[in-house]
Amino acid sequence: MVCVRHLLLAIIAGALAHTAPAEAQTVIENWESVKAQPAPALKPVTIDAKTTALVIFDITNQFCGPRYTRCPEMVPAVKKLLTEARSKGVLIVYTSIPNVAKTEIVKDLAPAGNDPFIQSFLDKFLNSDLEKTLKDKSATTVIMTGLAANGAVLYTASEAAQRGFSVVVPVDAITAMTPYAEQFTIWQLANAPIISAKITLTKSDMVKF
Repeated sequence: MVCVRHLLLAIIAGALAHTAPAEAQTVIENWESVKAQPAPALKPVTIDAKTTALVIFDITNQFCGPRYTRCPEMVPAVKKLLTEARSKGVLIVYTSIPNVAKTEIVKDLAPAGNDPFIQSFLDKFLNSDLEKTLKDKSATTVIMTGLAANGAVLYTASEAAQRGFSVVVPVDAITAMTPYAEQFTIWQLANAPIISAKITLTKSDMVKF
């Protein structure tokens, strides 16, 4: 009788082991099988010069070219926006990381003497007067350009959206170290909860001042 009971228990245990669900795999195990999502739609943008600011993130001699090799190809798109924005009296704001001076902005995008200059790391609102600078000029929309796409652009755009600003990101006027980083950033800006409703993706030739 005891032997029969042990046998039944062994059979049940074996059946349970056989039918137990396999351990769930994470995205790491499935990394190679993940497919890129469809590209987000780009939209034309018409700018109100009185309530808009153009921010140029960290396009300095230390980064543009030496570390961010795709940056020189991006500069003409930023220059186009800069030239048109300046002609319409749009507020222009430059940034760099701490200890990198305003004089290090690349020559083609050189700031004017009265352009605000903000020094901070990824989120340019952090430990800076960026929000005050924008609000003092009644800016409610911010065009964000520069590098890194997956650094200052991503984090400052996200914070700006959460602070109530409308954000415009021309995808040909941002860059990162790799195309994947740019793709991830653009997808995140277009799809992230909360912030995506305040962010418009466009191109430099789709922006009208």
